[in-house]
Amino acid sequence: MVKRIFTGIAAVCMATSLHAQTCLPENVAYLVKEEAFHHSRVDELSQFMTDELGPRLAASRMKLRAERLVLDKLNEWGLANPRLDFAAEFDKGGWDNEKNYAAMTVPYYCSFAATPKAWSGSTEGLVKGECIVMDVKSKPDLEQYRDRLKGKIVLMPVQQTYEISFKPQASRYTDEQLAEMEKDSRPTGRRWTSRSSDRTQQELQRAIDSLLKEEGALAIVSGSGVFNVPSSRGVDYKSGHPEPLPELILPIEDHGRMVRLIAAGEKVEMELDIRNVFTDNRKINNIITEIPGSDNKLKNEVVLIGAHLDSWHGGTGGADNAAGCIVMMEAMRIIHTLGISPRRTIRLALWGGEEQGLYGSRGYATRYLYDDAKNNALSGYEQFALYLNMDFGSGRFRGVYLEENDQAVPFFEAWSKPFASFGFGTLSPIKVGSTDHVTFSRLGLPAYQFIQDPLEYFRTYHTSMDTYERLSLDDLKVNAAIVAWLALNAAMDDNRIPVKPGYPGNIKR
Repeated sequence: MVKRIFTGIAAVCMATSLHAQTCLPENVAYLVKEEAFHHSRVDELSQFMTDELGPRLAASRMKLRAERLVLDKLNEWGLANPRLDFAAEFDKGGWDNEKNYAAMTVPYYCSFAATPKAWSGSTEGLVKGECIVMDVKSKPDLEQYRDRLKGKIVLMPVQQTYEISFKPQASRYTDEQLAEMEKDSRPTGRRWTSRSSDRTQQELQRAIDSLLKEEGALAIVSGSGVFNVPSSRGVDYKSGHPEPLPELILPIEDHGRMVRLIAAGEKVEMELDIRNVFTDNRKINNIITEIPGSDNKLKNEVVLIGAHLDSWHGGTGGADNAAGCIVMMEAMRIIHTLGISPRRTIRLALWGGEEQGLYGSRGYATRYLYDDAKNNALSGYEQFALYLNMDFGSGRFRGVYLEENDQAVPFFEAWSKPFASFGFGTLSPIKVGSTDHVTFSRLGLPAYQFIQDPLEYFRTYHTSMDTYERLSLDDLKVNAAIVAWLALNAAMDDNRIPVKPGYPGNIKR
């Protein structure tokens, strides 16, 4: 009976899609909202994706474990062909932290919250040493530290200081802010900054690391993260190379305290016990599953929705980006549960290695969409209908960043109407970066990131605070309903948002 009902709905959908910029009927929107808000699985998914999966650093044993558990979940739901899909080689290999203790012992005892830098090395059990501040601005500065570093715990200089802010820690966009986003900023042009300074800094850092290793320093300690919460970062490392020195990140309050004590003439000592494990896993995988298309002419076209599964290792990747995975998985569950058979295939991709450089989405694009080496569009390029991405925290969707693609406006204007009462509908021409939609947008394809309420994202992401508590469950439920609705509309419409004019010929390698 359910199948017959929704076969009828699909027929109505097709009949109403006689031209572009149409919207599916209100009765379908009602069913999506009913499933999303009264039969939601967001609560249990949120705990599953954070507490149960834990940290998911790219290529780590924990990431491999998370992949297995997520595949089990997708199979449990009955989605089509959940699978691991190889994306790219990853020369860092796997890395997991198994023990982490740091404390100042002189001039008095104080234990610290600390996060080891990913792909850094281990101490030889519990080690103790005097701290020295190493302030190097250019390679000649290195000489003053020669023969002074053996057995020392080296503190990097203060890079970040705390300033009191009188702005709220969490916020939602105001109507005025959303209206400002709708303005087109293209006439102002872009300002490109040189990357040469970054390269110089990288060369200097390698010289510092080399001297520290040569001299026999015990460990390196940096400061990053406020409110006594350390951030998460990684070191430059390739699998098979010698193990780097142990590196720790302390919150700026603790790191700054020791630097100030040393500057005041005090002797400072620390004790550390850090155990990190390297594994030779040099592969980044994506998780893929689908709801197959039913229209003989359109079923090979793909409406793609996605988020990145990997996280940093300090927390459990709540807002960044369990939130996106929860929404995209829940959207697929809603569509599947309703029994709606889309004309185009709706595909879910949970990307790997986003935090290290969009490895998962770039690998997918290289395999299925565009061969950069041959400068040639593949069959998947012509079959690409839409990509929707979530990676800006846990806040509610307020609209879409359109990547300067004006051709998308009529589609989203039509499709967004049933969710206007949830505050969704801002269409911003702005291009945004730093997440997986960029992979597809650079190819001229219709790929978009959502405008989201900031909440407290920029306070907590990439830190040990990024856990289940950072998730706004009600916002995630709304977001999942919106993704399910937009994906269905894109999968049912007779027409597609066009590729940007001039592409793929305008693709820059």
